[in-house]
Amino acid sequence: MIDPERVASIIRDVAQSEIVPRFRTLAHDDIREKKPGDLVTVADIAAEHALSSLLTQEAPGSVALGEEAVHADPATLSLLAGAAPVWVIDPVDGTGNFAKGVPAFAVIVAYVVHGATMAGWIYDPLGDRMIFAMRGRGAWLGAARLRVAAATPPERMTGSAYGRTPGGLRAAQALTASGRFASIANRGCSGLEYFDVVTGSAHFTLHSRSLVWDHAAGMLLVAEAGGAASFLDGTPYDPRIADRKPLAAASKAAWQLVQGIVSAP
Repeated sequence: MIDPERVASIIRDVAQSEIVPRFRTLAHDDIREKKPGDLVTVADIAAEHALSSLLTQEAPGSVALGEEAVHADPATLSLLAGAAPVWVIDPVDGTGNFAKGVPAFAVIVAYVVHGATMAGWIYDPLGDRMIFAMRGRGAWLGAARLRVAAATPPERMTGSAYGRTPGGLRAAQALTASGRFASIANRGCSGLEYFDVVTGSAHFTLHSRSLVWDHAAGMLLVAEAGGAASFLDGTPYDPRIADRKPLAAASKAAWQLVQGIVSAP
């Protein structure tokens, strides 16, 4: 069995040595586009390399699947269908923010075994805040067990939403136009958006694609904190599926309200 505190320590140490010192100090050559609008920095590369090495040592026989490694060789996604446990790594979630000097980025790590997310960590390096969950053992911030927000009237709910409705309207616009919610604010960092739901400061987060490094940890964390987390079509979340919309919310009622609005034609 992996030790969640040891893994958290590894993530924290790598972030503080490879990511934080580079924030707002990147040179022009330290940033490049993988494709238009999709950035990668030297911090992403260095942190992913370090985490891949250290985490696979932590669990002999495991393998690492990092976002940047998949960009270099998409065939590595097949590791999720293999027998070996997989460390899924997003070394800098919110790279666009990081590269622009915006203080909204995170490190996300998930531990996937036979297609099921067994553990997940999200780390806010600037705030030095770490949340983690083990399947069936709850979600935690240090010694404090986390719970999603208590039942909240829709007009007081906040959240984030990406993608488009069947009618072509941006999901965030559709939710805002419904007049049912207090506010919709997209942070450009799925890790922090899940962080907000798990710690009770937001009520839902909807995303347009289910890339495993962005969502495996967060979906587990929300579920373990007592929330509702599944694909927008109602099917259970599966980290091996990359092309469905994941929706996580503080309650089933909140999940159903968001789902109904963004699924309308």
